[in-house]
Amino acid sequence: MVARAADALVIFGASGDLCARKIFPALYHLTRRGRLQMPVIGVARAGWTREQFIAHVHASLKTFVKTTDAAVVERLAAVLQYVDGDYRKAETFEALRTALGAAQQPLYYLAIPPSMFPVVIDLLGSSGAAKTARVVVEKPFGRDLASARALNATLLQLFPESSIFRIDHYLGKEPVQNLLYFRFANAFLEPVWNRNYIASVQITMAEKIGVEGRGRFYEEAGAIRDVVQNHLLQVVAFLAMEPPVNSAGESMRDEKVKVLRAIRPLDAPHLIRGQYRGYRQEEGVAPESNVETYAALRLSIDSWRWNGVPFYLRAGKSLPVTATEVVVDLKAPPARVFGDFAAEPPNHLRFRLGPDVAIALGARAKTAGTSMTGHPVELFVSEQQREEMEAYERLIGDALAGDAALFARQDEVEAAWAIVDPILGTAGMRVHEYAPDSWGPRVADRMIEGACGWHDPGADAHGWSRFCALP
Repeated sequence: MVARAADALVIFGASGDLCARKIFPALYHLTRRGRLQMPVIGVARAGWTREQFIAHVHASLKTFVKTTDAAVVERLAAVLQYVDGDYRKAETFEALRTALGAAQQPLYYLAIPPSMFPVVIDLLGSSGAAKTARVVVEKPFGRDLASARALNATLLQLFPESSIFRIDHYLGKEPVQNLLYFRFANAFLEPVWNRNYIASVQITMAEKIGVEGRGRFYEEAGAIRDVVQNHLLQVVAFLAMEPPVNSAGESMRDEKVKVLRAIRPLDAPHLIRGQYRGYRQEEGVAPESNVETYAALRLSIDSWRWNGVPFYLRAGKSLPVTATEVVVDLKAPPARVFGDFAAEPPNHLRFRLGPDVAIALGARAKTAGTSMTGHPVELFVSEQQREEMEAYERLIGDALAGDAALFARQDEVEAAWAIVDPILGTAGMRVHEYAPDSWGPRVADRMIEGACGWHDPGADAHGWSRFCALP
């Protein structure tokens, strides 16, 4: 069944930072492509008029869109409306119903703190404004498994699961989409994409910056909640899922859920937590904080395809570079024709997901001369320098069209939380200090099995700072 397109977009939290930085620029680009031809109603308690709201959107576009077309800006302004009011008062929702006019299938975007979801959802229901509506909610989808279930229960009071769009901007990024496409669009991968040929999988999300004034937020989140439970587990799902029967939303999400449910819940022996030196001096951070700014962990997937293949994940702030990479190490050839390859860097596939993009194959080539010796080389399969479509533009456009493929489903969210839930109560577990601009605490190196350690991303897609850390 083809989903009906939304005929109005309502944004709660229209005066907030998320709207200014991400949502309004996305709406500009949707307008430029001719994909936003419906009323856009901002709702906030800012004391604005419609004209002041439009001026606020103009200021956002000037700041966060590199180049704007005046005609496109005016087309966007023409569809903007504004409702000012308190989210806790019924009259705000009465004014919203009036602003919606004849719209029958509005999309509500809750760009507000999760603590306000129950209030807004309750009044949307009592006002009768949500009978055939959809809703978009931002991550975090809870703080643990219990709160994720509670949040889902709140949403399901008013909206069926098919009408809930849980947005994680990471899934809308072009490089992440490229990873999924490359995985299933190339026949040569499938014969080796299993435990018989793959030795291990590594995923690294490194950030050169620290918390950058977001100490108070990070004290509540930490690296595991901030990026591991969502972004990195989504990458694991794309890498490890079975081929879906088609590219439709439910088929794709069914396979992701199967993988997440097959991952063993984490325990302390398979986790290393780190904190960069100087974090406790950041504004908003407790002097004795035990929050991790770095996490390294080993996952095991209990499935026919992946049994016995370790998946190593790490994420950290104040590391040498900003980059996200996947490295799939292949097993050594079965016959040692040209020496003992067990002590050599393995063949690998490398996917660079950001900030630049590359797909590369690591192999061995003969060294010039009379002896049959070799050295590691990399062959670039593909390279892309820029994203054509920003993540929020893609995802908001999909939500307006009713395409849920890139959004998290209730069972998917809960399966991801179930993996990390056992180690969220590890506040008493040791956090290892590491020097800024290092690759995290050295104790994490002991986690990796085999001849090579972590593959450290380089400053650009063409290289890495260590091919592998031979012990």
